[in-house]
Amino acid sequence: MEGDVMADIGGGFGIGAGTAAGIAAGNGLGAAAGNRLGAAAGIGIGVGPYTELTFDSEGDVDRVTQGAVARMEATDVLVFAHGWNSDRSTATRLYDRFFAPFPGLVGSGVRLGYVGVVWPSMRFSDEPIPDFDAPGALAEPGFGTALDPLTRRALGELWPGRQAELDRVAGLLEERPESAAAFIEFGALVRELAGVDAVPAAVAPAVPALFTDDVLEVCRVLARALATAGAQADGSDLAARGPDLAVAGPDLAAGGPGFAAGGALRGLWGGAKELLRQAAYYKMKKRAGVVGERGLGPVLAQLAADRPALRFHLIGHSFGARVVSFALRAVPDGARYVKSVTLLQGAFSHYAFADRLPHDRSNGGALRGLQRRVDGPVVACHSPHDSALKLFYPLASRMAGDSAGLLGFDERWGAIGHDGVQAVPGAPRLSLDTALREGVPATGCVSVDTGSVVRRGGAPSGAHSDICHEELARVVVAAGRMGR
Repeated sequence: MEGDVMADIGGGFGIGAGTAAGIAAGNGLGAAAGNRLGAAAGIGIGVGPYTELTFDSEGDVDRVTQGAVARMEATDVLVFAHGWNSDRSTATRLYDRFFAPFPGLVGSGVRLGYVGVVWPSMRFSDEPIPDFDAPGALAEPGFGTALDPLTRRALGELWPGRQAELDRVAGLLEERPESAAAFIEFGALVRELAGVDAVPAAVAPAVPALFTDDVLEVCRVLARALATAGAQADGSDLAARGPDLAVAGPDLAAGGPGFAAGGALRGLWGGAKELLRQAAYYKMKKRAGVVGERGLGPVLAQLAADRPALRFHLIGHSFGARVVSFALRAVPDGARYVKSVTLLQGAFSHYAFADRLPHDRSNGGALRGLQRRVDGPVVACHSPHDSALKLFYPLASRMAGDSAGLLGFDERWGAIGHDGVQAVPGAPRLSLDTALREGVPATGCVSVDTGSVVRRGGAPSGAHSDICHEELARVVVAAGRMGR
């Protein structure tokens, strides 16, 4: 169990200095009806046949959407799961953009079907997606550390019945009191929302250190990480120092991310807002695993039993990479219906597929050996320009009780979307040019450095969402052996 926890991620990761959230997808009867209508009509996407496969937060599938997939006329089905940075409308537009090149890339014997997985997740709409967001889709500026109305509404849907706690959290972020007691109160509220009790680290080793360490130090570290992300987006020399800068400096500068006029403590409320985001992502992280293992995985098994000739190709972005990877836990040994898995900026441990952890040889990764349930390759696309995974992911993943606390980074806490698959012997590492020119291995794990195209995006998440490129579609085609 300890190995599973160590190799898995401990929480989400902060990606924004100011937040405006969309509404969690799949909530309420109106959303369910809209999902059914969209799935039946294929609304909002330029390729076909297309349908959406909708899950609730417990992994239960909308049977209407499952039936639409079962009736799909295709030889090969692309199943794409969006990440945490999506509401349903954004997910549909993402699928429209990403799927667009595929008809011109596959061979004449391939009849593609397209499936967009829709699972309940928040979109923080102050984070732009390169060449994607429509005018008016982003948060209005000027809220600073305060929560804008859309964010407050979305958080209320994420944590129903916790309006009093959320109101107090919002009030503290707006007031920014220069008081250690206020930060202690804020930290306690966030821990309560996250479902993390204030217990000694030795008793709860699986809890992220962000929720157990001194709250002032946590907010200071997160504020510095925001400053580093801003430097990366601006092309500053400070960006080259990467994660080390997040814990070692520089001093918060007037006007920079995480700073607010009026005193040192007042300037840490930007970090406090990041801590709230961590709690939201901590819940999203756990939900993504549930949707994959209890939802998507069993649904694919049933579809394969009903339609044994279908070839499934799984694609996931960010936490959606977690969804499709954890779906492999439900694939029976010896099954051959999953023909490829492509992970785009995956937000989970780079040791997930390892049989043995380098730092704990008695344990393996949370998905150890599951690449062998794929009748094809597991391709991890990664980019050094993804500051969400480079900076915030290690901070959010470090567990309570770790001797280094927050003061240092090591390989235990890396993300697969930052530096690819690690500790899997024989797993090749390819440049994007090489993968497109020579193809990828027929089986096993492979890492592809896509930094030559996944490189654009503003602070603080960097290129995390810069995935709508024909080159990445070609990687999927190569992985699935569907090319001309």
